[in-house]
Amino acid sequence: MASTPNRRPRLVAERRASAASPSTGRARGNGGGSGGGGGKRPPPRRRKPARKGNFLTRFFGGLFRLIWRVVWGVFWRVSVVVALVMAGATFYFYTTMPADLTDMLDGRARGSVTMLDADGEVFAWRGESFGGFTTAESVSPHLRNAIVATEDRRFYWHMGVSPRGIAGAIRSNMAAGRGPFSGAGGSTITQQVAKLLCLGRAFDPDIWDSEADYEADCREGTLWRKIQELPYAFALELRFTKNEILSIYINRAFLGAGSRGFEAAAQRYFGHSAAAVTPQEAAMLAGLLVAPSYYAPTRNLERAQERANVVLGLMGEQGYLNDAELAQARAAPATLHEAAETPTGGFFADWVMQSGPAWLTRDTTEDVVIQTTLDQRIQHAAEEALAHVFATRVRNGSEAEAGILVMSADGAVRGMVGGRRYVPGGFNRATQARRQTGSAFKPFVYALAMDMGYEPYDLVEDAPLTLDVPGSGPWTPRNYTNDFLGFMTLTEALARSQNIPAV
Repeated sequence: MASTPNRRPRLVAERRASAASPSTGRARGNGGGSGGGGGKRPPPRRRKPARKGNFLTRFFGGLFRLIWRVVWGVFWRVSVVVALVMAGATFYFYTTMPADLTDMLDGRARGSVTMLDADGEVFAWRGESFGGFTTAESVSPHLRNAIVATEDRRFYWHMGVSPRGIAGAIRSNMAAGRGPFSGAGGSTITQQVAKLLCLGRAFDPDIWDSEADYEADCREGTLWRKIQELPYAFALELRFTKNEILSIYINRAFLGAGSRGFEAAAQRYFGHSAAAVTPQEAAMLAGLLVAPSYYAPTRNLERAQERANVVLGLMGEQGYLNDAELAQARAAPATLHEAAETPTGGFFADWVMQSGPAWLTRDTTEDVVIQTTLDQRIQHAAEEALAHVFATRVRNGSEAEAGILVMSADGAVRGMVGGRRYVPGGFNRATQARRQTGSAFKPFVYALAMDMGYEPYDLVEDAPLTLDVPGSGPWTPRNYTNDFLGFMTLTEALARSQNIPAV
């Protein structure tokens, strides 16, 4: 067919090489149409996963995540602040704490008074006796083990504070219906030392009215006080070794019957040093720590032995005693020394404290030993005689009272009974009852007459008599019956207790 001259030729695309590279193909595919210039398409957007759960689940989940972020953000900041404050307080206590251990062993504001009788035997104590400095190494190992077993079994492993012990104490207090910090405190031995040291504050009469107020303030068990004890306990652990901390505790603990420290208590109750106590004696001493006055063996020996039996069980559980030693200790419980079972001097000792110089007795700052004239045989005889009179001659319910004072020819007081019952610091009828002796004085008058040469059968006249007493005028004595019997012998006058012949 012939071609038409005015017709345009048909366009035909060039044929390209069939071995095009994959990258070229991709480039082409990614390119746009005409004028695409080979540009890349934007990556496809990732589709968000479908939300799981309903609206409430998503709401509370988000709220929990928000609260957690806030709490965690506040918690670590508060923790840093608390740690810095605790470190600063620990550093302060550490720098102000005495470096010499002996400065911390005896913290008594006053001394003690030990009284000896005429034979040199101890019969009374007043004040808090201190047996002398002792250390954890010098006391009996049984005593050291008993203290750790009953007070702080993890003493040698913690850094002054036992979180496990505190948590256990809170749990037991709340289980018993008490407040979390009422009752058991979970304090370690180090924390108890901090309490005994009153956080480093010494007694000041300008701050506390009495030592009792000072002691009560030091034993305060509030939450704030326990918080204060923490840095002080840390400072103690940094300043001293474990045995040095235990030595402070051994010397400062109050153990009843006026005994401050285990050395004084061992001498008071058992008559020998703390270095020589047996396992059962050590258990009795350690058992006093929880309540010294209540468990004091001088107050109730059976109760003290029961408490010691509990401590022995703890020593056995923790491996300080084997089965044979435990059985032997329980079979022979500790008993009191003979001197510990005697009364504490009663009226006579009170009289010595009241009549002696204050600097030597009531206000002494040292440990004083006073030799007295008391004869304990006469004292016991006087006490038994007065008890016999009231048991056989005085009716039940009577409020009658009496006193006895026995003196030797040189004026020394050998015995004294101030009343039917002794009350510490109570009224002493032998020294404080300002009453006339009455007819009880007549035997002394007649005895003096015998010394002057009178005989028992000499005659005296029982008749009206008036005497002119200088400074008071005339005095006319009378007989109890207002009768006058005339002449009679001295023997009869004394037997009838007539007043005129005695005058």
